[in-house]
Amino acid sequence: MNAPLDEVRALLAERDAWIVGGAVRDRLLGRPTIDLDVSLAGDPAAAARALARATGATAFRLSGEFGAWRVVGPEHGWHVDLVRLRDDDIRADLAARDFTVNAMAEPLAGGELLDPHGGRADLAARRLRMVGPRSLADDPLRTLRAVRLAGDLELAIEPGTAAAIGREAPGLRRVAAERIFGELKQIVCAPAVRTGLALMSAHGLTAQVLPELEALRGVEQNVFHHLDVHDHTLEVLDQVVAIERDPLAAGFGAQAAAVTTLLRAPLADELTRGEAMRFAALLHDAAKPWTRAQHPSGRVGFPGHDVEGAEVALGVMRRLRASGRLADYVAALCRHHLRVGFLVHERPLDRRAVWRYLEATAPYSAAATVFTVADRLATRGRNSGPAIAAHLEVARTLLAAALERDAARRPAPLLRGDELARELGLPPGPGLGRLLAQLEEDRFAGAIATREDALRRARELAPGS
Repeated sequence: MNAPLDEVRALLAERDAWIVGGAVRDRLLGRPTIDLDVSLAGDPAAAARALARATGATAFRLSGEFGAWRVVGPEHGWHVDLVRLRDDDIRADLAARDFTVNAMAEPLAGGELLDPHGGRADLAARRLRMVGPRSLADDPLRTLRAVRLAGDLELAIEPGTAAAIGREAPGLRRVAAERIFGELKQIVCAPAVRTGLALMSAHGLTAQVLPELEALRGVEQNVFHHLDVHDHTLEVLDQVVAIERDPLAAGFGAQAAAVTTLLRAPLADELTRGEAMRFAALLHDAAKPWTRAQHPSGRVGFPGHDVEGAEVALGVMRRLRASGRLADYVAALCRHHLRVGFLVHERPLDRRAVWRYLEATAPYSAAATVFTVADRLATRGRNSGPAIAAHLEVARTLLAAALERDAARRPAPLLRGDELARELGLPPGPGLGRLLAQLEEDRFAGAIATREDALRRARELAPGS
């Protein structure tokens, strides 16, 4: 759905108003856009509220954005940002912008393109160039934005701008974490994510915003890996992207459609479960540098890196001011990324093994299982072919159980805790909880089916019985 340009024009017909930034750039590139940026003389608050009333949308002020207001259309189908012109002058406004391709404007009422900094020529040359020598120093977040735009629009960063990015990268420490996360999300979730990450590293940005990733360079692994930890991490990311695109090709078989539905489901912070999984890919092995251990035999291992890595991931997401739900999801995927590999050695899995896996990985069992496949597909050292086949076999079994459990309402217990305590004369506490959990496992395994079965089994298990 396109932004309601006619309504905006009607509301601002008497105002000095301009379409600016990405909307102008994308029109020149022939790219569709559902967003509109409008700069206008005077306070935009009244215009934003009027537009919201006229279109059934929602208007709110954007914090820290120079008095900007955003109007979001029904079902988030479009949004219009309205911001006051700097010094109430369009040329001063454009001179204060980040890159020439974003420093063009068109009169809202219609008219010729205003392009005082050569943005149209830079677009034609596929070039990203800062507007002025202080464009990045004035707001260091623009260093990350340069990478995002270069990847998204397939532009080459011109040498002067590239030098400025490296020079101003340390200034990111002064930028609010929420703003950094906003740009980082777009880089990580872009189709050209590897291009974006490579540019971040080359210009010294990764070291500022995601040093945990840079720390993985040169950490060698065992014979079952074909890459060091850093490059393996990026290949896991590639595999997550590939699974998002085509889970059937990744080996999910009859469950491929369900995987697509799972990964496209919204999670938090405007990310889907699949997009959030990309952050897990970047962080799942973050603890390997300090957990690396070499045995006297020469074998290399990383004991505890899954648990410690989950804590690192949780810390990173909190540092970026991600929501608790997103942070918990990313940390859970990191914490559980080895579990399916361990279960490969217990094939064929019985119902109890499946139950314990589901309990350990809840409430993200299905996503955690998918993520282990991405990790396994990116591990192609010794014996990788049979190992991948075995892993997929177990993952499909566990995924089927996880999807079934997610789709069904959890049945009421055969015995409630208070009933069990009364029948057996047990006090409340951890022991009673463990007994109830064991009864749930027994029920899933088919060992008990009725209240009487549960009571008989509980008497067998209870202390002193």
